[in-house]
Amino acid sequence: MKMRKILVLGGNGFLGRNLCNHLVAMGEDVYSFDMSLPEIGNPEIHYIEGDFFDDYTLKKIIEGMDVIFHAICTLNPGNSNEKCILGYERDFVQTAKLCSFIKDTECRMIFFSSGGTVYGNQVEQPIKETAVPVPINHYGNLKLCIENTIRTFNFQMKKNMLVARISNPYGPGQDYHKGVGFIDAAIKRSLHHETIEIWGDGNIIRDYIFIDDVCKMLYSLIDYHGDIEVFNLSSNTGTSQNDVINILNKIIPHVQVKYLPARPVDAKKIVLDNTRIQSICNLQMVSLEDGIRRYYDYIQQRKQ
Repeated sequence: MKMRKILVLGGNGFLGRNLCNHLVAMGEDVYSFDMSLPEIGNPEIHYIEGDFFDDYTLKKIIEGMDVIFHAICTLNPGNSNEKCILGYERDFVQTAKLCSFIKDTECRMIFFSSGGTVYGNQVEQPIKETAVPVPINHYGNLKLCIENTIRTFNFQMKKNMLVARISNPYGPGQDYHKGVGFIDAAIKRSLHHETIEIWGDGNIIRDYIFIDDVCKMLYSLIDYHGDIEVFNLSSNTGTSQNDVINILNKIIPHVQVKYLPARPVDAKKIVLDNTRIQSICNLQMVSLEDGIRRYYDYIQQRKQ
């Protein structure tokens, strides 16, 4: 198979960095673009420093690319309600420009949406891609606005851009200080003998998926050329925060938890049906207990 030139926008982030390493391992020619260069990089990856929101820069970096993974977002679910205008003015507008820049090329784009926030509160679970999205925070709504723009470009320009609705990824490289990552926060706080904060009673259910599985699913989308535009990338399994604490207690005894008032930005239950993506990649997925153990071991090794 011919080596493809693949650009990852947001290549220094948790998802982007893991994806770049996976793409290199699969023999692809990988370009990582972000606001700054990593302190420690992979010698097999081409790192590009620049501003995604500068039109000239964006046009130059996409030249000659076969595939673009778009993982840049200036908001997170926790701060999106107070910073929503920033997201609409910058992320939404610039991604629409990106679509227009690639409309006359052979390049395809795969956009990282949010399976955990786009759908909002849904009765039927696991949630299929055909469900009507009703986001309850601006982060989810921003992602949905971008999704709809991509659909319009696909229809008008006969493009084949895809949307990956990723559930709740966790694993090496995550940093909960950036606004997401309950499992990351739980492990690291426990290791430092700090209290884990849970907003609500701990019965909020999420669809946690190990980062390696996310990367494999994303990679499988490169060669998909059917009519489907949207894919859930998920484990298809719901787990409460209290369940995560119970698993963690088997590894780190006496985990300390503090329950705080529930937040209006959090949907009560999000479990995503992954039938579509599994029909393409057919993964034997990492179980939550195994994934948490792997991530714990990784953190311990890094400490040493």
